[in-house]
Amino acid sequence: MDITVNILLTIATAATPLLIAAIGELVVERSGVLNLGVEGMMIMGAVGGFGATYLTGSPWIGLLAAIAMGAVFSLLFAVMTLSLATNQVATGLSLTLLGLGLSGMMGTSFVGQPGERLPNLYIPGLTEIPVVGRLLFGQDPIFYISIALTAAVMWFLFKTRTGLTLRSIGDSHTSAHALGIKVIRYRYLAVIFGGACAGLAGGHLSLVYTPQWVENMSAGRGWIALALVVFASWRPWRVLAGAYIFGAVWIGQLHAQAFGIPVPSQFLSSLPYLATVVVLVLISRNKRLTMMNTPASLGQPFVPDR
Repeated sequence: MDITVNILLTIATAATPLLIAAIGELVVERSGVLNLGVEGMMIMGAVGGFGATYLTGSPWIGLLAAIAMGAVFSLLFAVMTLSLATNQVATGLSLTLLGLGLSGMMGTSFVGQPGERLPNLYIPGLTEIPVVGRLLFGQDPIFYISIALTAAVMWFLFKTRTGLTLRSIGDSHTSAHALGIKVIRYRYLAVIFGGACAGLAGGHLSLVYTPQWVENMSAGRGWIALALVVFASWRPWRVLAGAYIFGAVWIGQLHAQAFGIPVPSQFLSSLPYLATVVVLVLISRNKRLTMMNTPASLGQPFVPDR
C-alpha cells in the first residue's frame, strides 16, 4: 500500500507542471494566439525560481520570481506578435531557443548548488489518514494551485461574460473588433497569463520536482503541454485528465527501469514523447471533433487598421 501511495504521489508531482503550463496555453489559444514558446518560458521560470530561492533563502520568493520570469518572457512574445504582427509560429520557436540558451547562461553559477524545496502541506489529523491523507492533504502547495487554477479557468471561460468575450475573439477577431472589443488588449492579457502559468510550472520543476538547477531540466515538458491542449480539445477538464495520464506514463517508465524490466532504458525514456506523438496522430484522425473546438482565428495575426 505504501508503494502504491508513493507512486500516486509521484504521478501527481509529475503531472502538476504539465497541467499548469497547459492550462495557461489553453487560455492563450482560446484568444486566438498560438504561443510555441512554452518550453522557453518554463525553463526561464525554473532558473528564475531557483536563483531567487538560492539568493534569498525563501522558496516562496522563488515561486513569485518564477511567475514573474515567465510573464516577462511572454510579454516579449506579445510585443512581437501582437504589436509588430510577426509570425506567431516563428516567434514562439525563437522564444524557446532564446529561453534554453539564456537560462543556461544565467544558471551557470547555480549548477551543483543545494536547493530548498517548497514544504508540503501538513494538517494534523488529516494528513495521517491512511492512503488518502497524504494524497489529499499532504501535497506541495503548487499541486493545490494547479487544481484551483483548472477550476477557475473552466468557470472563467464558460460562466463569465469576459470569458465569452475571450472565446469570441479566438473564433473571429474581425467580428469582435467590429463590435468594439479591444482584441489586442485581451490577447495581451491572455498571453501574459499563459506566460505566468508556464513560469509557475518551471518553478515547480526547480522547487518541488527536483529542487536544484539542471540545464534543460524542462526536458520537453513545454512541448507536451502544447500537445495536451490539442489532446483536450481546448477543454480545461480534459487538460486535467490528460496531464495525469501523461504524468502516469512519465513516472511509469521510471519505475519500469527501477524494477529491471528487460527493455532498453532509452526506449523507456522515450515513452512520454512517443505517447505524445501517438495521441496527436489519433486526434488528427477525428477531423470533425478537432475543427469543432479549434478557435477559428488561432495563429492568425490581427492588425486593427487593416
